[in-house]
Amino acid sequence: MRPPHVTTGTLRNSFDRRTVVLGTIQGGVGALLAARMTYLSVFENEKYKLEAESNRVNLSLIPPRRGWILDRHGQPLASNRADFRVDVVPEQMKDAERTIAELGRLLSLSPVDLQDLQDKLDKAHGFAPVEVATGLDLERFSAVSVRLPDLPGVVTQRGFSRFYPTGPSVGHLIGYVGAASAEEYEKDHDPVLITPGYKVGKDALEKIFEKDLRGSPGARRVEVTASGRIVRNLDTREDVPGKTIKLTIDAGIQDFAARRIGLESAAVVVMDCRNGDVLAMASMPSYDPNSFSDGIGRLEWKMLSEDDHVPLRNKVLRGLYPPGSTVKPMVALAFMEAGLDPDESVFCGGGLRVGNRVFHCWNRRGHGSVNMAKGIYQSCDVYFYHFAQRIGMDPIAAMAWRLGLGHEFELPVVGQSYGTVPDPAWKLRKYGKEWQTFDTVNATIGQGYFLVNPLQQAVQASRLASGKIIMPRLLHGAGDRPAASLGIPQDHLAYIHQAMSDVANGPGSAPNSKLPFPNIKLAGKTGTAQVVGLNIGSGKGGLWKHRDHGHFICFAPFDNPVYACSVVVEHGGGSGAAYPIARDVLTYVFDRQKGMDILTELEKNWGGTAKERLDTRYRAYSAQYGAGAPAVAPEALQQASGSQEPRQPIVSDAQSPAPEPDAAPGIPRADAPPAPASTSTPSGTPGANAQ
Repeated sequence: MRPPHVTTGTLRNSFDRRTVVLGTIQGGVGALLAARMTYLSVFENEKYKLEAESNRVNLSLIPPRRGWILDRHGQPLASNRADFRVDVVPEQMKDAERTIAELGRLLSLSPVDLQDLQDKLDKAHGFAPVEVATGLDLERFSAVSVRLPDLPGVVTQRGFSRFYPTGPSVGHLIGYVGAASAEEYEKDHDPVLITPGYKVGKDALEKIFEKDLRGSPGARRVEVTASGRIVRNLDTREDVPGKTIKLTIDAGIQDFAARRIGLESAAVVVMDCRNGDVLAMASMPSYDPNSFSDGIGRLEWKMLSEDDHVPLRNKVLRGLYPPGSTVKPMVALAFMEAGLDPDESVFCGGGLRVGNRVFHCWNRRGHGSVNMAKGIYQSCDVYFYHFAQRIGMDPIAAMAWRLGLGHEFELPVVGQSYGTVPDPAWKLRKYGKEWQTFDTVNATIGQGYFLVNPLQQAVQASRLASGKIIMPRLLHGAGDRPAASLGIPQDHLAYIHQAMSDVANGPGSAPNSKLPFPNIKLAGKTGTAQVVGLNIGSGKGGLWKHRDHGHFICFAPFDNPVYACSVVVEHGGGSGAAYPIARDVLTYVFDRQKGMDILTELEKNWGGTAKERLDTRYRAYSAQYGAGAPAVAPEALQQASGSQEPRQPIVSDAQSPAPEPDAAPGIPRADAPPAPASTSTPSGTPGANAQ
């Protein structure tokens, strides 16, 4: 077939059609592009302007400075100090292993530090910053800062960190801070919680007053390059610091009391018995909140958790102990209110038969004829055994309640263990058993089911001293209202005051508790509380856990009470471990230089201050275990510091108290009676739990 004839006109027509089609397509595409450009430049202008600005400008929150916690004189108990720190944000790290290794090299981190950091990363959520190091010098801080473009996910901060000037002395009182957990962020949704460097209160006052102490974050705008390098600062909005919290605590007394406890496991509470101001609330051993705030590591956790003195327990509020003979002034008040003549006496020959059992006095040789005053200052058990059976337990329990035992006080604290003031109705309700005569006998000398905490004992001493319903308080200036009267006749109180004065200044059980001032007299009462039955141990030696608790309550000056104090020494071997602490604390209260001279000499034999001893112990653990300590369970710290601790072993069967030594353990008085034989008293059985 012949091909079709193509003319010049045919070719021209074909080209014109193609041109129209292609032109139409190009015009349509051009119109679409123009429309899209118009939409982006006009209608989406603000969006892309903001994104462009975000590429050029970096906006970051400035963590607010926490409010200070001050003592009654304005001295800081918790403050802030300038800090260079490095954090990492896990979700932003591209090569976590290489980044951590490089940070370890730049910051000279030890194997223990690197292991602790890895533990934090394993438990961290991607959005939450993880602290690598704080308190850095400028050289190490700069070494990391200049390498930030090569270390994605690493954040350097120049800001403020929490600082506790007296360290362990305020651990349980103030608490500590730490990075916010995922649960805390989910509850609050405050963006400052995930800002690198920001920390929230984790325990005690830091936790209770978190909202007040937090403040408001600031913001910083800086111009950056495409790689993230800072070009210049554009604008800064300063943060608003949190509120200042002022306490009734006296920082000097708090620190002295904590340090004076020394190597013991003990609690000290000092109160102003005129208005209830708590001047000191020390529980030792403790932890250093400065190191806790950085996040506890494996090694430190091992050191604290293995300590049988339980440094993570606040013994002031959560320690429960049989009060021993410290209840005798209270019992004597109950006797007088029930109509007993204080001059009525009983013969103490070293014991008293109750039913088919003999209840021994701590002085097995006996006290002879004993009236109420002698029963208090010589701590004669037989006197109280005898008259308690006549008066009964109900009036005694009622007086204990009036003096503050068994109470949970309205204080800004995380929790209190309020113990037990036993009576017949309580036993029937709790155990379904009738109250027995030996229950009364036990309770009247502070044994059996009786349980108190050291704060309650300080309140008891304050109310005995003042005759008023003194309520403890921690916030300075709060509730300045006159305390109501207890309704106890003044002559009854005066009688008890004189008997308690004779404990220290007369023929009493603790003459070495006398203050070293000729014109200031202390009035007090010793107490020794059994932990195990005498068939297991004498309570004075042997296993530490089997030794008796030592108690001492007091107030001074005797003739015009201003200060009240309670001391409890766990397993101290008796009251001889407690009243030297109270004596020295009140010595410091009245003459600070004299008190410090005493403490300085004692600390030379103890291996330094509490902080120095903690550091020494940590170095020993580091040398022994290195990075090989077991990991800390996520819930371990919260359980250790916040949950109800195991009950103290309580002797609830018929028991006689162990002797109350007048000297510190190991230094018996020349005129002390011989120690009782362990077979002379029926054994006790661990029993009663707190309410």
